[in-house]
Amino acid sequence: MNIRQTLGRAVAIAAAATGLAALGLTGVASASTTPAFSEGFHVCSIRAFDGHFLSAIDGGGRTTDVIETNRTKQSTWETFTLVPANDGAFPLHFGIQTHNGNFLTAVGGGGRTTDVIHSNATQLQAWEKFTLVPVGFNYYAIQTIDGHYLTAVNSGGIGSAFEAIHSNATQIQAWEEFAFSCS
Repeated sequence: MNIRQTLGRAVAIAAAATGLAALGLTGVASASTTPAFSEGFHVCSIRAFDGHFLSAIDGGGRTTDVIETNRTKQSTWETFTLVPANDGAFPLHFGIQTHNGNFLTAVGGGGRTTDVIHSNATQLQAWEKFTLVPVGFNYYAIQTIDGHYLTAVNSGGIGSAFEAIHSNATQIQAWEEFAFSCS
């Protein structure tokens, strides 16, 4: 495990422990206590490793300038619905639906650094299916249908949607870890 990955896990565990303490709960936060997503709809905000929220520009429906990672507050464009694919896969596949009702698409199924994500799909097809891989308390890597992981470039904080997200990572490190806060 490299330093970036080790630091990322330590920060995730510390954040989880702080959250438990704030709620008055006891226990040790670790990867083994990671909650799993069940088969149901989950309305979530998604934060990059540096704490910035992912934002679907215009609430979705785009093929260019799609996702930014520079928002410091959650609003409608920073809210996503996890929709179970109900395709019998294990682990479960989810569609990530934008505020406008469109699905995120990993263009080409993943493995890209340009033209990475679209947000204009109206149906949940193969390229719209993602797996959430637990990496810490409320932290997940988002895996595309071809096995690559989404990366928040520079750990997040990027306002240019052309540069904010890549889908070519083959390993989970800090920049591939996203915090989910769901209701």
